[in-house]
Amino acid sequence: MEDIETTAPDAAALREPGAFSHVYDVLTDAIAAHAFPGCAFGVLTNGSVVLQDALGSSTYEDDAFPIAPETIFDIASVSKVVATAAAVMLLVQRELLDLDTPVGEFLPGFVVGRESSQSARRITLRHLLAHNSGLPGYVEFFRTATTPDALLRACLQLPIEAEPGSRAEYSDPGFILLGKALEVLTRESLATWVHREIFQPLRLDATGFNPLPRKRPHIPPTEIDETFRHRRIQGEVQDENAWVMGGIAGHAGVFSNVPDLLRFAGEILEAAKSNRSLWTKSIVQEFAERQGPAGSSCALGWDTPSENSSAGRHFSRHSIGHLAYSGCSLWIDLDARIAAVLLTNRTWPDRKSQLIRDVRPAFHDAIREALLS
Repeated sequence: MEDIETTAPDAAALREPGAFSHVYDVLTDAIAAHAFPGCAFGVLTNGSVVLQDALGSSTYEDDAFPIAPETIFDIASVSKVVATAAAVMLLVQRELLDLDTPVGEFLPGFVVGRESSQSARRITLRHLLAHNSGLPGYVEFFRTATTPDALLRACLQLPIEAEPGSRAEYSDPGFILLGKALEVLTRESLATWVHREIFQPLRLDATGFNPLPRKRPHIPPTEIDETFRHRRIQGEVQDENAWVMGGIAGHAGVFSNVPDLLRFAGEILEAAKSNRSLWTKSIVQEFAERQGPAGSSCALGWDTPSENSSAGRHFSRHSIGHLAYSGCSLWIDLDARIAAVLLTNRTWPDRKSQLIRDVRPAFHDAIREALLS
């Protein structure tokens, strides 16, 4: 595995605007406009970290703590690639998992009680990864399910809204089921397996589910929840369904920081170039390929740039990444060997602001233009 330089002797240089001055302008303007109170960000190119810094504070309050490059954030749906898809990649590589296995073989409750002709029986793990299973995009299970088992039962019993493979619909329930299928296969918690098999080998020391209580005050809060938990959400997963599941789910729940995510991205880039990585070149290539139906930007677990992409105008067609509702993102250009991480808590103090939609492409464009200059 390649040793990604995130703590080089001249690390102070990684916190100077220099050629990245426009990146700082974009993010400073975003903070001023209340797109988010603070952010941490970083850039990796050709195996070296060339930018790693932070701006703003944890909230808009006067006594809020300043964000640092090492600040841990709730990365929400970026969990789908850093934990769940990464685990599937490794299990397929080790020939312990076949993507074309029907979901019902791991989770019998998904097909029990359904007619033999129903499409649920034809949904495979590949469909879940590609977000083309026919499952709905989002369901507020937490409104009625109060335990992990109850939430899983509700997810297993969802109606299938379209024929498998015929409709692209980004689906949290699909990844909830995928995470549970992995737990059945490995016979242990998703959190335990990915910590041992992925986070520890890659030295992602700040990454994991359910941060320890002593770390929570140093994590930027995501919102003041006035409708469900009725408290300030800080250091616990923001996603309500993941919270009901104990903070460990296939679709959300991971907390991480910029140095760790750059190291993770560096490992993916190294794999795309050679086999000197946790993953092989062929696995990265397979999971980076877009799936059906026509018009979908989804690869296997990962997203790829589409028209008006959050990755901006300069990331190549052979790029993979993922966004998070909390305001975080990770994009990796496999051709240019560039990765960019942006971590924010854009939902503070509530979920109303949508300014992140404009910030993300501007941030990525500024990065690529700086590297080209």
